[in-house]
Amino acid sequence: MLVKTKLLLILLSLSASLVLHAGSPKREFRGAWLHTVYQSQYKTMGTEKCKSYLRSQLDSLQAMGVNAVLFQVRPQSDAFYASRYEPWSRFLTDDGKAPSPYWDPLEFMVEEAHARGMELHAWLNPYRVTSSAKQTLPKNHIYHKYPKRFVRYDGKLYFNPALPENREFICKVVEDIVSRYDVDAIHFDDYFYPYPVAGKQFPDAADYAKYGKGMKRDDWRRKNVDMLIEEVNTCIKKLKPWVRFGISPFGIWRNKKTDPRGSETNGLENYDALYADVLLWEEKGWIDYLLPQLYWELDHKAASYRVLADWWNKNAGKTRHLYIGQDVERTIKKNELADKMKPVRKPNNISGNCWWPGYSLTKNIGGVADSLSRNYQRHIALPPASTWLGDKLPDAPDNIGVEADKTIVWSAKVPQGQTSDAVRFAIYRFDSPEDIDLESGDNIVSVTPAMFYKPTAAGVYVVTAIDRVNNESEGSIPVLIK
Repeated sequence: MLVKTKLLLILLSLSASLVLHAGSPKREFRGAWLHTVYQSQYKTMGTEKCKSYLRSQLDSLQAMGVNAVLFQVRPQSDAFYASRYEPWSRFLTDDGKAPSPYWDPLEFMVEEAHARGMELHAWLNPYRVTSSAKQTLPKNHIYHKYPKRFVRYDGKLYFNPALPENREFICKVVEDIVSRYDVDAIHFDDYFYPYPVAGKQFPDAADYAKYGKGMKRDDWRRKNVDMLIEEVNTCIKKLKPWVRFGISPFGIWRNKKTDPRGSETNGLENYDALYADVLLWEEKGWIDYLLPQLYWELDHKAASYRVLADWWNKNAGKTRHLYIGQDVERTIKKNELADKMKPVRKPNNISGNCWWPGYSLTKNIGGVADSLSRNYQRHIALPPASTWLGDKLPDAPDNIGVEADKTIVWSAKVPQGQTSDAVRFAIYRFDSPEDIDLESGDNIVSVTPAMFYKPTAAGVYVVTAIDRVNNESEGSIPVLIK
């Protein structure tokens, strides 16, 4: 009886796996956060070991189907890149000095991610400056020049969200990145006004008196954040209209007991505690994706994943993309991966996941990397197209042919700094010409910026072009590899 039971479980598992494979979406955001804050390895490894480490991270993420890396480049008003405005990060070097031997982690990650056909989203924290009262800042930090533009709360230092000059400065930081690096998106996480600490009031009474203009204080604080989001998006789009702006908010907008529109939850509220009205930002078109952090268990008493995934699906993702932030270790520990994938995969407004932290994926915590690479993300997926930024399809690859060593080659127009530039190519493989179906992602064997591909199997191959916002061209002329 025990043997029969085990056999039945194996058959059921295989059946479920086949169903998932058959239903693998062609379009799905599959992101991973790689944070640098509090990560000691980047300072201790040295330049070459850091590069090798990051290459291995990207190789591992690519192998499990991840198509976008959210790399933290501004953890605490400092930089994992050659910033024109802020010192090098204390998590990379000491005293704001440039790394030696010199390298630029953001430039490196853009090149390496793109070489693998992956997107690179530059992740910034807008207001945070220090993480403790004892932390000192490099001499060239803007705080030393304009100390009155900062506030202390619970011993930590922040840019004052009320000040127009701080919004202008943060926009300059973003413009610096967008103008000099070929990033696919700018990403902010959940830290706007700081998470509240019991018994401590945020010190902005004087600013409220000066700028409040009769508004309720909470509405005024939300207005301050609204203005930052709108201004950052405007700055991005003026420079490069194709660069997306994404926000990853805390997972509860408001509780239903506070607002009839809210979710059946009982936790901290974005709208009221962090002053982030993220639904408004989508409604106004100031952002290109929302990525709420639904890190709780499926049936958490105060904040159920099931409840929140359903709530976000009903209240966001209609005009912009909606992805779900997944806590890797909590999900695997509770054996909830299969159930958490269900609302992402069924037809709705949710268009993918982002995994927190990416390091847990690459460490294969609880076999999560195996589950993704063999099952849920077995087939390559293209990120959803951001058609509101441009819906003109790129031209299909031309002059496709096969060289003597069976390498497939093609040509495409040189990028002209346009949204419709072909920047990546998807290669499809089919058993025969009759099998050609570009609507199915199961046949994508590679996504690459190169204009060549060396097949590992015989078959019929078709190549498409992908533009900067993930629109896909028509297919090339098919070629046969024997």
